[in-house]
Amino acid sequence: MLSKTLKQALIGKHGARCFIYYETMSEDLLQVDHRVPYEIGGEPDEKDIEKYMLLCPSANRAKSWTCEHCANWTNKEPTFCVSCYWAHPENYEHIAGKQQKVISVMFTGDEVEDYKRLIEISGIDGAQKTIKRLVRDFVE
Repeated sequence: MLSKTLKQALIGKHGARCFIYYETMSEDLLQVDHRVPYEIGGEPDEKDIEKYMLLCPSANRAKSWTCEHCANWTNKEPTFCVSCYWAHPENYEHIAGKQQKVISVMFTGDEVEDYKRLIEISGIDGAQKTIKRLVRDFVE
């Protein structure tokens, strides 16, 4: 169990937001997690808050599942984890060893209607393709 002092230090530095989804939420919902899984990197000093992150329950479950199904779960190379999305979503080279990049887009409040309209127009499978096409058009 990680201390409340560590959680408050992380909130003080980064705000009450999930490091994966970048959403601000109630402090009660946020969980402190090791950036590099404890099973791979051991227990860092709690005074080094950069070794920890705040996650919402959903992100914490997704991270745990992905890490446990990564080849590095057997190899146990901490440096591999350091360059992974699940440890450093703000600056990463891979996602569990795969050359991928991800942007999580949350729709809240009035934006939920935009999401519903996107799904209505493009279908659930077409929404991601539509967003990728919009990004491609924007960057060109």
